[in-house]
Amino acid sequence: MTGSPRTQSPSRQWSRSRSRRGMRGFAAGLAVGSLALGGVVMGGGPAGAAGKADCALPKSGAKNTATNAALCAQPGDLLDVTLDQLIPTQPSVGFDQIYYKLGRYSSPKDEQNGDFNKRFDDWCETNGQEEADTVEPGARLSDASSFTCTVPLGEETDETRAQMKTVVVGPGGKLYLTDGHHTLTSFLETPDGGPALHIRLRVTGNLSDLSPAAFWQTMQDRKWVWLRDENNHPITVDQLPRRLGLADFHDDRYRSLVYFTRDIGYQAPDDAAEYLEFLWGTWLRDRVDLGTYDLSSPASYLAAVRKASEAMSATPGDTVIADGRTADELGRMAEWNDGKKPTGGEFGKLSAPISDAKPGKLAYALDFRSRVPAAPACTNTLTGTHTGPLVISAGVTCLDGTRVTGPIVVRAGAGLVAKGADITGPVQAVGARVVELCGTSLTGPLSVVGTKERLTLSGPGCTPNTLNGPVQLVGNAS
Repeated sequence: MTGSPRTQSPSRQWSRSRSRRGMRGFAAGLAVGSLALGGVVMGGGPAGAAGKADCALPKSGAKNTATNAALCAQPGDLLDVTLDQLIPTQPSVGFDQIYYKLGRYSSPKDEQNGDFNKRFDDWCETNGQEEADTVEPGARLSDASSFTCTVPLGEETDETRAQMKTVVVGPGGKLYLTDGHHTLTSFLETPDGGPALHIRLRVTGNLSDLSPAAFWQTMQDRKWVWLRDENNHPITVDQLPRRLGLADFHDDRYRSLVYFTRDIGYQAPDDAAEYLEFLWGTWLRDRVDLGTYDLSSPASYLAAVRKASEAMSATPGDTVIADGRTADELGRMAEWNDGKKPTGGEFGKLSAPISDAKPGKLAYALDFRSRVPAAPACTNTLTGTHTGPLVISAGVTCLDGTRVTGPIVVRAGAGLVAKGADITGPVQAVGARVVELCGTSLTGPLSVVGTKERLTLSGPGCTPNTLNGPVQLVGNAS
């Protein structure tokens, strides 16, 4: 490698060491020994565990090899996966948390401050390898040979494994992500990441021998799935997204709010509850009305964060917040902002503007969000399954995770917005007002000619598409 090694300041080294000590309680139960098997790290459990007979019958092919590895996986094993293999277990994320990551990943300020871009640290940490050690010029997340991590593969510790995201193996060897929706969606959305990006995940359970009904009941019993939407209304498992990506999730503003209160109003405990931030968000809905704040204004957004974090710290520790969990069990900080003034501590860091040498998380988030084009208002929204021709003659038809089998025709002056959709059949638009496809899988030809306002197939906030067929784009506004 020709990349430069990291030079850490003493304060950064101390902060990292303190973080490790705080993780030991949680990490103590994780397996240490492992054996690398073709990119899949397996722990010491038996390959042919009871009820997992399929794993003893390997089949050829990359897809079957990955499925066999998943079927054989035991709790504590590490699986090497690609992002497009993962199925979410929650319907929404906090978009602003992801926008912060994407804003920072696309900014040169980390390098200007003499550090590596945060996306390499995040990838190494998520992969169980602590942080970036060397990064070559022009390095990309999708090219693992272009950077190294401080902990080599095979030398992971309890502490580094504790920082990895988690997955449950379901029927058929399908992989259900139970932690890391925000981090992995950020990797998927960043230009040098994408759906084919590799990452390792820690297995917390193998339920592949259960029927679908028993699987989902077990997931609910173990609190490995979050079945409430962005407005805190209950949903069914059929309403969960089919894959990662901003286009597939809905935006939960309270989930973002909780993220920005981290280390100001709460700190995640070592034995953190599943979906901890959603539990805090449920509680905050009755205490902070985000409709009264301008969340495009840094000052107004900061005011909302301060009110929320002060409410978290001020509530008695034995107060039940949600799901039977008390404030102390959810990491309530007894002293707001760790006892520091608003100009200091984590709240002071959060307040730093985008013009600062080290902007705060909120500044990065709002700066990136300002670059995401606003989608046109939907006059008609389709969900679920649609079979047969779909002709859009007027207004804007939105496909929200819709499965469409049949041709789609967009007439002059009309609009189509497809997010997280699966389309089998040709899509044709001539003289349309707007055409937007994000996070959509299209099997069939795409022809878009003479769009008047905007054609969007990529860009900030637009999840990569999978287009299986010829593409014709002529004379479109973009």
